[in-house]
Amino acid sequence: MPVSGTFRGFPSEGLAFLRGLKKNNDRDWFNARKTVFEENVRLPMIELVRAVHSHMLGYAPEYVGEPAKCVFRIYRDTRFSKDKTPYKTYVSAYLWRNDLGKDRGAGYYFYVSPGDCGVAGGLYQPEPDQLLAVRNLIAEDADPFREVFSNRRVKKLMGELGGDKLTRPPKGFDPDHPAIELLKHKSFVLHAKLDPAIATTPKLYKEIVTRIEAVTPFVKYLNSPIAEKARTERREQAFLR
Repeated sequence: MPVSGTFRGFPSEGLAFLRGLKKNNDRDWFNARKTVFEENVRLPMIELVRAVHSHMLGYAPEYVGEPAKCVFRIYRDTRFSKDKTPYKTYVSAYLWRNDLGKDRGAGYYFYVSPGDCGVAGGLYQPEPDQLLAVRNLIAEDADPFREVFSNRRVKKLMGELGGDKLTRPPKGFDPDHPAIELLKHKSFVLHAKLDPAIATTPKLYKEIVTRIEAVTPFVKYLNSPIAEKARTERREQAFLR
């Protein structure tokens, strides 16, 4: 699909704000500059998501939603962290399959900061029932899965398959299964780093959507058994009403 969009890049003021936040990660500093954050970081990220969504309408419309809801809050969850700094020093977004919801299934993620930008797609730390559904599909025939992450274009744009793995075969699966190394995965992720220098240019949008389109068959494969399980559960619940 040809790549064309209206997102021209983040304002230089937005990247300057994030650099300043990294040096002054406290509420007083942030609150005094909250308008700068809104106008030059958060709103541009919403516009970037909107542009990405427009591109996805042709090949992944089920992942297109409300842009503002896709952008993560800048506030860190410090409840269980030794690091009590209150703010993230990057801006990020997540795009999910609408009929599964934000917290279920595989999706797309991208992030921007002055020193680090990237794009990822896949299934990250899924619930046990989701992971089992994907493992069962891979165990039936792993070749279709290998094709969606190991073809030449995907490897060039997204690198090798990543994600945490078990050291031993998962319970219930044959240790001698030919796809046992894939079945050991606890997450299935493709992640590509981008040059942070492009964050203020139209090239950022192009690099993101090129990779999102390439990784879409991988994301859809991972979601196929999860979506089928969700449909079955909805039918059962409707029957019991």
